[in-house]
Amino acid sequence: KGMATPEKATITLDAMKMLDPRRLKPDSVETERIITVLDETIAKLELSSLIPRIINSLDRFADMLGPEITNSLIEHQKLSNEMEHLLASSEEGDTMRAEEQRGCLCLREQRLKCSVRNVLRLLLANPSLCQALKYEAWARESPAEVFIKAFGEFRNFMLETLLTSPMEEEEKIQFMKDISLQIKKNTEAITALQAELAAAIQTQEEEIHMKDNVIKDLKNGMQDLTTDCKAGIQQIKQEGEKQQEEELQASQARCAGLQQDIQQLGAQLNALVLEHRASELALRKRKSRVEMEIVNWIQKYDTDMGEKQAEYEEVDAAYTEEKAQLSLLMEKHAVLLQEYSQIEEERRIRQKKEEQALKELTTKTLAAIRIQAFWRGYLVRSLFKSKRKKKKKGKGKKAKK
Repeated sequence: KGMATPEKATITLDAMKMLDPRRLKPDSVETERIITVLDETIAKLELSSLIPRIINSLDRFADMLGPEITNSLIEHQKLSNEMEHLLASSEEGDTMRAEEQRGCLCLREQRLKCSVRNVLRLLLANPSLCQALKYEAWARESPAEVFIKAFGEFRNFMLETLLTSPMEEEEKIQFMKDISLQIKKNTEAITALQAELAAAIQTQEEEIHMKDNVIKDLKNGMQDLTTDCKAGIQQIKQEGEKQQEEELQASQARCAGLQQDIQQLGAQLNALVLEHRASELALRKRKSRVEMEIVNWIQKYDTDMGEKQAEYEEVDAAYTEEKAQLSLLMEKHAVLLQEYSQIEEERRIRQKKEEQALKELTTKTLAAIRIQAFWRGYLVRSLFKSKRKKKKKGKGKKAKK
């Protein structure tokens, strides 16, 4: 009865209004970005969990996927098979090749990750295709479904955490503690009242049983005195019945009071249930509104990504054209380089021949100079020798005279 006072009911209603989820508004851009990233991650997890099913029925989805995505999926399947083969061989192989197999396994793992990212990029570029695959593909495997469900619960928990301020979180925790304490007290009070009612009923039954025994003993002891004591026995019976009726009425009144307390506690419990249902309805409305906002953001994201994809294709086309021009220029450069090498070789050979001719000319010149010097010397010596002979002949003639 003390827990059903109007003051405490007013405090409870104020607390419920204070914790109303409609008061929480995502006014933070960081919160919206975090939730968008989590939603994109969930979408990628759902698509990546469908990749094995799509690969197993690739003939069925080939027309829907297109050649580029089909080739990417075939390449992904080849990488997966190579990965499984490496894992099997690493379990059966010897320890000598363990390091080499570990390196190959890391390389295959990186390539497999890149393949998954490429497939997801191609699938996410076509939202209608992703939606169709979700309806057309079979059910996911249980581990993937459990992980996606757990990640979705994590996303909801993060949203609730981000949209709740620390003060409101503390008030909510305190409110839940008060509610738990109040329910515990109500339960203890109901248990105590039920125990009291059971004890009162048991006491009444014991008293009635004792009185019946007393009456029975009196009847057995007064069998010989029935005629004389009939009036007294009747009076005693009437007094006992009257007392029994009074005690029964008192017990019924007490039971009615206890039943009224139980009804009041039940009404209070129903009021709390109604309040929680109203809060749940408000949460559901907020959830639907947030989902609509998320859909709008996803559509905006798809539009932006389409524009980025078109811009990327234009840049890629320009890059391809420039790459072709660069290849042509490189070919021309290779031809010119070869011609330049030939010219340099011819120039080197010509220079070598010129140096050799100059060397021969120098040698011939030196030889000619030496020959000329020797010849001049010879002429000079011959001239001096003839003059010396003439002088000797002249002296001989003078002596004869």
